[in-house]
Amino acid sequence: MEENSAINQKKEKDSPLMNLVINIIIPSVILMKFSGEDKLGPVNGLIIALAFPLVYGIYDFIKKKKVNFISVLGLVSILITGIIGLLELDAHWIAVKEAAIPFIIGLVVIGSLWTPFPLVRKLLFNEQILNVGKINQILDDNGNREKFDKKMVTATYLLSASFLVSAILNYVLAKVIIKSPSGTEAFNEELGQMTALSFPVIAVPSTIIMLLALWFLIAGIKKLTNLELKEIFNDPDAGKN
Repeated sequence: MEENSAINQKKEKDSPLMNLVINIIIPSVILMKFSGEDKLGPVNGLIIALAFPLVYGIYDFIKKKKVNFISVLGLVSILITGIIGLLELDAHWIAVKEAAIPFIIGLVVIGSLWTPFPLVRKLLFNEQILNVGKINQILDDNGNREKFDKKMVTATYLLSASFLVSAILNYVLAKVIIKSPSGTEAFNEELGQMTALSFPVIAVPSTIIMLLALWFLIAGIKKLTNLELKEIFNDPDAGKN
């Protein structure tokens, strides 16, 4: 059992690198270097480049056997990009699509506050990151549940802000880089450049804001529970022995 647990943990650690390679690096290289008429061609290059994140997303869904709203939007985004390129629609729609996806996610994050399952709990206040059971118990014992819920609302707006920043940067990046008509080799190259730049230009600032939201939440937990940081964070090694 311990050996299987170690293997599963290794897979989890490898996951971010695998996501980066399949969703960004491979598609970018194909679009920028192998979409010329003397290689794959604009159409085949686009199809093959988008096939990597699409197939990986479907595989991940089958493996986890559960629907993830953000993952579904990601797959929809890939399909829309393919449709724009293959049908040779106005490249302006790439910018619109790039902005729309994170904007929708941000709205859903805020909207989830009025549901029994706020997304902030899944994205930030979850057992993979924090010792949720212990925190909840102390909050209830101290009568600080209401104060904590208010901090969760603020953290939700901060989390949503990270997606809004992503939407703005996505739109600007697409408008600056995508200049050529869709369905051309130049369009594929620009799409590859945009994909490659999406991580440093978009993901990094958005991640910083998301981490600020997490830190705000942790500071609130620390104040309301008097727990130390090492007690707040979930210990992945707990319960092994």
